[in-house]
Amino acid sequence: MFIEKMYDIESAHACIERYYQEVCAKNIVPLTVGGDHSITYPIFKALAKRAPIGMIHIDAHTDTWDSLYGSKFFHGAPFRRAVEDGLLDPRRTIQIGIRGSEHSGTPNFSLECGMRVIFIEEFDELGVEGVLQEVRRVVGDGPTYISFDVDGLDPAFAPGTGTPEAGGISMREALRLIKGLRGLNLIGGDIVEVAPDLDPTGITALNAATLMFEMLCVLAESCAEARLKA
Repeated sequence: MFIEKMYDIESAHACIERYYQEVCAKNIVPLTVGGDHSITYPIFKALAKRAPIGMIHIDAHTDTWDSLYGSKFFHGAPFRRAVEDGLLDPRRTIQIGIRGSEHSGTPNFSLECGMRVIFIEEFDELGVEGVLQEVRRVVGDGPTYISFDVDGLDPAFAPGTGTPEAGGISMREALRLIKGLRGLNLIGGDIVEVAPDLDPTGITALNAATLMFEMLCVLAESCAEARLKA
């Protein structure tokens, strides 16, 4: 996929949407590496053309802001736009690991529209198994997308990202979360916000690749099960 106007967000999104329309037309289950989190919105525009989908979202931030510096399509707003456009079902959306000062005492679109938000304090209380129970309760057996922002990890495991937040999820917890999604109706996934130039150690890229491998495994299994039922 070649994007001619990568500094024009809306043009870049249109290019991404066209590409994923071709992917979906071939019945391919996409697993994507970003790129900032704004790329998930045009992917949804291709995947959720017929009906809204559910989402398992692991991140430090809800990414349901309205706009920033005049743009409604920046990396902090994809899921607000997706809900507004009828692409994402907020009642079948769970956001995991949310933390940071932006969520202290400010209006929260995610909560207002009915998403299940597990802040990091509740994550610690529930533990991975408790969170996975909530995941299954929320998304049910409907089509569901996995979106993993690498800043959902603690910066000790992912320093190479644009908006790191202290006190995040460990790699062991993240791997257990992904593996625990087996059996769900998964239709795609992504891992985003990896910035290798901010991490000379390479640990962020290594951990992101490891998470992508586990996501690939659960997506492949889900795809195989869907074909057996067809």
